[in-house]
Amino acid sequence: MRAWSVLLVSCAGLVVAGCSDNGTSPDNNRGHMLPNSLASATQIDTVNATAVLPLYRGLDASGSSVYYIITESNDIEESVRLGVNWTPKLVHALNTIAVQKATTTSGGRSNPNKFPILKFSGNVDFSPVHKVIPGPDIFPLNPASTAGSVGDAVYSPLVTYDGKTIYNAAHIANKTGLHDKVISMDTVNMTVKMQLVHGFYEGFAILYSSTESTDEDLAALEGNTFAPTLNAAPSAGDDKSFRSAREALIPVINGATGKNNPDRQGLMSAALGEGDPGNIFQEQAGCLDSSNPAQFCDAVNYSPLWDVHPVKWTQAAIDKGIRHRLTTDKRETIAPLNVIDLIADGWLVAGAPGGPRNASLGGLAAAELIVNCPIIFVAESSR
Repeated sequence: MRAWSVLLVSCAGLVVAGCSDNGTSPDNNRGHMLPNSLASATQIDTVNATAVLPLYRGLDASGSSVYYIITESNDIEESVRLGVNWTPKLVHALNTIAVQKATTTSGGRSNPNKFPILKFSGNVDFSPVHKVIPGPDIFPLNPASTAGSVGDAVYSPLVTYDGKTIYNAAHIANKTGLHDKVISMDTVNMTVKMQLVHGFYEGFAILYSSTESTDEDLAALEGNTFAPTLNAAPSAGDDKSFRSAREALIPVINGATGKNNPDRQGLMSAALGEGDPGNIFQEQAGCLDSSNPAQFCDAVNYSPLWDVHPVKWTQAAIDKGIRHRLTTDKRETIAPLNVIDLIADGWLVAGAPGGPRNASLGGLAAAELIVNCPIIFVAESSR
């Protein structure tokens, strides 16, 4: 049963705060600094939402080539070396089926950054035809909608080969085809151009990659690989850095529609083909001083495993003209409206009312779903 089918009974797109230093070298007095954008991404186009990333090659269980990107690691040294987001929270997914196991092997073209050739235990079928068909209420989608790629029973973008270090290594190509977010791929120079997605954090816009989802509707809507194993990562409705591998993502279900409407936002709008849903992120990656992460690192709370906490506007809010584009969950940001206050005032309600409640979001309920959405670009803040 599709999880979204129980969320709705009826229902009537650059700058970011945080770390702005793009250096990655430590000085004598502090630990590593990491940028709040993916250091290894090049040719970032903020208008068309694209970027070029390093391409890595591995093998599937039968010895055929698979290609993937790396966007995160839980190890600080590896994150600096590879130019990826540091995500210490991922360690909490270790020893669950959310992390697939790989072995190292040899042969063929070497990888960028001297990264080993991995032999993966899980794989992806990229052959399904991607279809998005609006449902009776637009979203949830019609059950005939399909994701363009499906992971097998072992596949997860999270992988470890040493039992300690976890990489977010989303598969984007193999002998069955390409991920729907791949624009072009160069297996000689080992680069791939990816389609990114527009989103928001603390009133500013960001670009992120979106490659996997544990929900069939979201996988179809976002052009993701359906990868239900990710949902074993702890824990829905919990973003505590000492025990959770997740961070909260807030999609608006029934935001304003109309392709040229400045307030356009939401899953319904995306299902109508009007553009990206404009999801709201609770945290960003970045670190000014890894030796003092609690004070100087957003990365201690960041995770690419976004714990979906949907919201929907009440009819009263729509009737009163309160429904506008939302760009932050937090109070005291540059945005005039925020999710927490709108929930407290009764203008927004949970889209998954029966799910576990997140204390950091004013008790907003989680849908018990994950989307793998690494942050790729955050524009500089003036703050």
